[in-house]
Amino acid sequence: MPNKMKLEHLNDSAVRPLPGYLGKRYAGWYSGHYQENKSWYQNLATFGQHPRAMIISCCDSRVNAMSLFGGEDGDFFIHRNIANLIPPFNPNGDHHGTSAAIEFAVTVLKVSHLIVLGHSGCGGIKTGYHACNGTVDEAYKQSNFIAKWLAILTPAFEDGAKLKDDAERIHDLEQRSIVHSLNNLCGFPFVKSAIDDGRLSIHGLWHDIGAGQLHSYDAKSGVFAHVST
Repeated sequence: MPNKMKLEHLNDSAVRPLPGYLGKRYAGWYSGHYQENKSWYQNLATFGQHPRAMIISCCDSRVNAMSLFGGEDGDFFIHRNIANLIPPFNPNGDHHGTSAAIEFAVTVLKVSHLIVLGHSGCGGIKTGYHACNGTVDEAYKQSNFIAKWLAILTPAFEDGAKLKDDAERIHDLEQRSIVHSLNNLCGFPFVKSAIDDGRLSIHGLWHDIGAGQLHSYDAKSGVFAHVST
């Protein structure tokens, strides 16, 4: 029998069993996909993970890197956060979750590729844009975590293209923030060292959800070019 563990700060009724529709989906996965690939999962469990790439993407439910790149379990080390942002290197700062994931991927897993994947219609970028523009409501200003996290966008906003239309400026910020994150990424000493040694390459991608298109950042031209299909 498993050891019993008691919640300390919540009533027992606050934590409920898994919703029925998710339970059914799991049962279907277990009886189908898992059983057909059981030896593969046992190898993963025994020998650990050896992904070739890390993908930092948005929490947005419409963005699925595994689906986009036809990934199988064990292929990618994935970290998701609001607006797929990478904070500046700051060991004494507050943004440790993303920084810890990057450090683990580069120094422990030794991935060969690190991808920042942004997307169209990003709510985080839109909110960050309005915050930088001074047009957010009081609830946002009083948020415990969201406002502080999206403040990472400020330099990208300030460096933005001088466009008149908000929609165009938000689109610009979606892509510009990816470049800003790549610049922040290069500020991590262990990332720069891996790049300089030829052990790691970094990539910036922007996904147009509705069109199904992927655009890759070309550092030489400074633009996002459509990835041909």
